[in-house]
Amino acid sequence: MRIEVAEHADALNHSVAEQFVRLTTEAVEARGRCAVALSGGSTPKNVYQLLAAPAFRARVRWGAIHFFWGDERHVSPDHPDSNYRMAVEAMLSKVPVPPANVHRVRSELPDTERAAREYEETIRACVDRAPLPRFDVIHLGIGTDGHTASLFPGSAALGERERLCVANWVEKFAGYRITLTLPILNAARAAIFIVTGAAKAPIIQQVLRDRDATPPFPAQLIRPVDGECWWMLDQAAAGELT
Repeated sequence: MRIEVAEHADALNHSVAEQFVRLTTEAVEARGRCAVALSGGSTPKNVYQLLAAPAFRARVRWGAIHFFWGDERHVSPDHPDSNYRMAVEAMLSKVPVPPANVHRVRSELPDTERAAREYEETIRACVDRAPLPRFDVIHLGIGTDGHTASLFPGSAALGERERLCVANWVEKFAGYRITLTLPILNAARAAIFIVTGAAKAPIIQQVLRDRDATPPFPAQLIRPVDGECWWMLDQAAAGELT
């Protein structure tokens, strides 16, 4: 586990963007292609907008990167809450990525289980396997309850050990979320938490201080077997760390 603290949110965004360029370039040079799982939320949105800006856009090998999502809401792709829509508007529509390289969840399907199974099939067909599909980069966030992706405390998906993507019932929203599961998240070459703001400081302190919490926070279960786990924070989010 590696922890990096930036002075403020803008500095953090720049650091994450630089890391994205480095990790994706290394993946393309080593394997000829790169698989990335994006996150939703306002913090990664700022990073994606920065990557689409001229200074970074020209440095990314967009044609060799395949984009996926770590989780998605049960909404249509044009819905304001769609993680896919956010990434398209912030970055993907502004950079030269081939449409065939963008793999969204068909979250508009009424049957969330079908959407999850189809997405797992897409991942298995498109992502390097050794023996599980391995994302080169996975961006993650954390909620004030310690959830990450759509793995919420007490939810059934936390116990999944075979499936790579499931429809997870989230009681606090009284609805399903489609999410990657721990087996594929922990197969990543680099899992990167991107966290800003003082509101996240208490949960960051709990998650990073007590690694043996019982029960563990979902974010604590992200421990790549043969990869790196980064916590990239701004000073406000890291404010309660000692």
